[in-house]
Amino acid sequence: MGAVSGRGDVAPPPDVPVTYRLDLQYDGGGFHGWSKQPGLSTVEGVLEDALRVVTGERRRLTVAGRTDAGVHARRQVAGVLLVGPAAPERLAHSLNAVTPPALSIRRLSVALPGFDARRDATERVYRYFLDTRPSASPFLHRFVWSVAHDLDVEAMQAAAAMVRGRHDFSAFTPTETEHVFFHRTVIQCRWEMLDGLLALTISADAFLRHMVRSLVGTMVEVGRGRRAPEEMAHLLEGAPRAAAGLTAPAHGLFLWDILYPDAGVPALHTG
Repeated sequence: MGAVSGRGDVAPPPDVPVTYRLDLQYDGGGFHGWSKQPGLSTVEGVLEDALRVVTGERRRLTVAGRTDAGVHARRQVAGVLLVGPAAPERLAHSLNAVTPPALSIRRLSVALPGFDARRDATERVYRYFLDTRPSASPFLHRFVWSVAHDLDVEAMQAAAAMVRGRHDFSAFTPTETEHVFFHRTVIQCRWEMLDGLLALTISADAFLRHMVRSLVGTMVEVGRGRRAPEEMAHLLEGAPRAAAGLTAPAHGLFLWDILYPDAGVPALHTG
């Protein structure tokens, strides 16, 4: 069971609706994404079932990022409104006891009334991991994309620099989509070596479906010399999806962090 911290272990007054904030981690390999789907194991479905078992209440969750099937979360944030009083730390331990090992509530706290995990988030951070070594580690294959190819990281860095700012990301999301607006503001986008792996860190106000994975796939093509870095400028002007590169595998992607304006909220505990 993961470590849990909350704002004390005192239950709110009875019969008063309380909004709780849940900071989660999960291995996305065993889930068909966040959103509930009939007959499939999803993070949202597992959590709502756990809440029903522990509290007796059927409640919908708000969530900062709806991850796709196979995508992991180092930090995901959800919110839920409950009527029955519950001490945060005891509630977190009870929920962890009835959820699978691939999912852990790392911190649970009482949020301000009206807290919405999605609308209140100001920045979402994703990180994608590549293993470029010729012999891939069998212990990492669930969490990295093994490309086994020398990449021109300088060219990839040049392409990443063009992604920063506000652009039309139509080329980096499926053609058939529920999205209506395709402009997003990317705050940071950079490649770096982390523990022998090549990692892309990217943050934005919000993301389109498959946006990060499509950007990664396109930049890997740049690194292999199949595209010039300068092509990124054209792609970011609303080019069609077919003009960009492949969609990188889901298992190399992590929802890394969620930022909120309440700077006083404790950081994620990973110990």
